[in-house]
Amino acid sequence: MGTGTPRREFLHVDDLADAVLYLLQRYDAEPMVNIGWGEDVTIRELAELVVSAIGYRGRLIFDTSKPDGTPRKLLDTTRLTGLGWRPRIPLKIGIELTYAWFREHSTDARL
Repeated sequence: MGTGTPRREFLHVDDLADAVLYLLQRYDAEPMVNIGWGEDVTIRELAELVVSAIGYRGRLIFDTSKPDGTPRKLLDTTRLTGLGWRPRIPLKIGIELTYAWFREHSTDARL
């Protein structure tokens, strides 16, 4: 897991579907359009959001002997936001919704 300092961007699947439909209805040009949130978080921040959402009470341990990988992956969403589309589901809420869905649909009684 490295140091937890690399930054990544995340987008809820419902926002992705909404953006695709939005573009299908409103965009007919050649240049590609990136679909993303336009903001990023560190891997550590992501892990802390997941820990909070699932109620985990243990410690997070990062293995600094492992490589971090690319320091930052963030899409340029300028074209999409210029067309008037914005995501609606913040990362924290998306993680909570996803975990709730998983618990509801899991057959594992321990959850």
